[in-house]
Amino acid sequence: MSQSLLLTTYIFVMNIGGLQKLTIIDFPGHIAAVIFLQGCNFRCPYCHNPELVDPKQFQETIDQNEVLSFLATRKEKLTGVVITGGEPCIHEGLVGFIKKIKDMGFLVKLDTNGSRPDVLKNVIDKKLVDFIAMDVKAPLEKYFFVTKVKGFENKVKESIRLVMDSGIRHEFRTTVARTLLDENDIVKIKELVENDDSYRTQDFVNGDKILDPTMLE
Repeated sequence: MSQSLLLTTYIFVMNIGGLQKLTIIDFPGHIAAVIFLQGCNFRCPYCHNPELVDPKQFQETIDQNEVLSFLATRKEKLTGVVITGGEPCIHEGLVGFIKKIKDMGFLVKLDTNGSRPDVLKNVIDKKLVDFIAMDVKAPLEKYFFVTKVKGFENKVKESIRLVMDSGIRHEFRTTVARTLLDENDIVKIKELVENDDSYRTQDFVNGDKILDPTMLE
């Protein structure tokens, strides 16, 4: 089997749930497009993208070739592409897909929850990302309480270290839902990221849809 055919097969497993054709706020300093990938291994109740997290709410996917073709027409208008989710790093075809985008000349920002340090290391080592935004959900001892899944604490800690040591522009961020986190938790998260200058918090704002509306009851 040829190398090109292998790459095509590898990329084919991408599940693209949405495409925002223009943003001036999601990739600092760049005019960008945003690619939303379906699927996530966390179940944070405040998530504003349940249609990308809950398989029961998945919509029809967008063909990756359609997305790549669109980007090819925007080389003179966009400088960056944001890949977000869901959780991008659970997709087997992520590395090959990003390489296609980089080969077009775009800068790439990757949003991640840090649950797959192996994939994160791969894209860092291959110099495939130019900005990493990592959500740090909680102090390690409260990760299950916030994400509703077990066993990711060490992986998150490893991902934080990878990002900090990468030399790549980055930010760590936490969504603060008052039913889940308090001020002491934020202090612990800051210690976890070693008071990295990029760290920021954002308050949970209730919208029309979240993954688990009962968290507000």
